[in-house]
Amino acid sequence: MSDFMQFVFSGLTTGAIYALAALGFSLIYNASGVINFAQGDFLMLGGMVTAALLAHQMPYGLAMVGGVAATVIVGLLLYRLAIQPAGEASVVSLIIITIGASIFIQGVVQIVLGKNQQTLPPFSGDRALQIMGAYVLPQSLWVLGTAAVLVALCFGFFRFTMIGKAMLAVAANALAARAVGIPTARVLQLSFGLSALLGAVAGVVAAPVTTTVYDLGLMLGMKGFVAATLGGLGSGLGAVVGGLIVGLLEALVAGYISSAYKDAVPFVMIVVILLVMPHGLFGAKTSDRV
Repeated sequence: MSDFMQFVFSGLTTGAIYALAALGFSLIYNASGVINFAQGDFLMLGGMVTAALLAHQMPYGLAMVGGVAATVIVGLLLYRLAIQPAGEASVVSLIIITIGASIFIQGVVQIVLGKNQQTLPPFSGDRALQIMGAYVLPQSLWVLGTAAVLVALCFGFFRFTMIGKAMLAVAANALAARAVGIPTARVLQLSFGLSALLGAVAGVVAAPVTTTVYDLGLMLGMKGFVAATLGGLGSGLGAVVGGLIVGLLEALVAGYISSAYKDAVPFVMIVVILLVMPHGLFGAKTSDRV
């Protein structure tokens, strides 16, 4: 039983990271119809830039703020320089653009920040806590808590703020939103900035547990995409649930079968999802978004 709980806490920790990546996918997809395969690189950038600033003797708090701010700027530039100029390009073209942006980001980070793995100091020590028979690092609780807070803030943002409601309006019908005076281009750019913010915070909080390296975003992005698809692409709740499910399955497979098969879990899942329930757990079968 203690082994099972150990696997569960491990899976929930990684699942929370996947959930935030999936939430970024869903956010951008809802607002623009774009599947942003550079989402995983936002997680990588947050951790890598923070580590680089720490190496230059910047205080930890300021380094984290700097890492998140730099990532948000990259997200905004991605929309302004790559997505917006594409105009009414096809979905396939936009996907290719985001893949190219991901490769470009990885190349720049590799040159500027280096190829070596980086890690961040844990926020509150590394002495494991015993919970329900399992040993849990304090940083894992930081990951879970941060994910819960970000999800709650996103819910409040869309439910109670005018900007959030404007983003929902654009997601529902961009043409109608434009007709009533909502600046759709700014809303779409904001969605990229917000998804970069989610990714950067997740990357900073996770780096003390997972470490970070320039090509980490590729695998995180794929797993976040699987989680978003499992939950129903475009569903915020589905993104969270999908991320937790993927993380739990990975941990259980690694614990009871072999860690060699852990990374195969998301790719098997994406095939099963597309065959059995292509709309995901919470996805709508039809979309009103234009």
